[in-house]
Amino acid sequence: MASTAHPLSTPAPQGDFQLGDALAGKRIVVAMSGGVDSSVVAALAARSGAEVIGVTLQLYDSGAKARRPGACCAGQDIRDARAVADRLGFAHYVHDHESRFRDTVIDQFADEYLAGRTPIPCVRCNMGVKFTDLFRLARELGGDCLATGHYVRRVMGAHGAELHRAIDPARDQSYFLFATTRDQLDFLRFPLGGMEKSAVRAIAAELGLGVAAKPDSQDICFVPDGDYAAVVRRVRPDADDAGDIIHLDGRVLGRHRGLIHYTVGQRRGLEIGGLTEPLYVIRLDAATRAVIVGPRAALAVSAARLTDANWLDAVAGRPVLAKVRSLARPVPARLDGEWLRFAAPEYGVAPGQAAVLYDAANPDQVLGGGWIAATQGAA
Repeated sequence: MASTAHPLSTPAPQGDFQLGDALAGKRIVVAMSGGVDSSVVAALAARSGAEVIGVTLQLYDSGAKARRPGACCAGQDIRDARAVADRLGFAHYVHDHESRFRDTVIDQFADEYLAGRTPIPCVRCNMGVKFTDLFRLARELGGDCLATGHYVRRVMGAHGAELHRAIDPARDQSYFLFATTRDQLDFLRFPLGGMEKSAVRAIAAELGLGVAAKPDSQDICFVPDGDYAAVVRRVRPDADDAGDIIHLDGRVLGRHRGLIHYTVGQRRGLEIGGLTEPLYVIRLDAATRAVIVGPRAALAVSAARLTDANWLDAVAGRPVLAKVRSLARPVPARLDGEWLRFAAPEYGVAPGQAAVLYDAANPDQVLGGGWIAATQGAA
């Protein structure tokens, strides 16, 4: 199953797989989604002189989702991954994980919405199906490491491997990988973390890979056209139970179509007329099926309680920067037991989201994070 370098006239850049100087005799297992990023990782691994094995997890069927541009790990994506492996000359295996993906990611996604929380299925997928299951497969295949196309960096520090942000801030995926454990980080490799996306696509084009211009996968790959509610309704048919829209002062302002249509911080789509002030979703009460609304000031949060935390480095007493949404700017905070206390009020913090902490002295380093279970108002 030894890989062979593809005969090209112009050499492509070498990826850093952190396996020492001589990779001959090493075996790199590459997680291949069928997209350009993992395909370039596989190509760089093949260039390194190591033996390469590609593994793709089939996460859902070959229906409409699998044909949708920006999907991953199904249908055409599997064929694309196999085509890359065939072109570069290494073995490629497909493992059916559809039922596990449905049980651990899609079903939980639906249940979180019904409970009035804001889920992040990409983190759950990385925690379970992708890393845990791929880890097992990679070790069974005798791999010296598992390489992925994620845009983060693995940096060796004084106490071992550290997780750092990608060089390209527009592509950084560290927020979604906060739950990576120390043991996993020892085995993982992220050769694209030091590259910009434009350079990755250039490598793919140079290598003549058919996926060079393929659209990037979407944040939530199993949600067609961004219609979260449709996915939840399909999994949980009773998800559209209507309820009251209630102002913080107790006034009932109207009716809503179901909690699955709302998230904390939302302003559009409330369909409340005759009001002089803009109103936002402040919280969702799953027990009474009520959507609680109020002015923007009511969204201000001073602290968030974290559960199921994963720490990659010491956090106690350390100045940190906290990121509470994937697109949010990290802000100064401190950890007080299980409570994350913000230096200034933070807006739009919702149960179900993750709080990821970075070292204030070295903002590139990911210290870990946890799931937001509750919040404390700033007022």
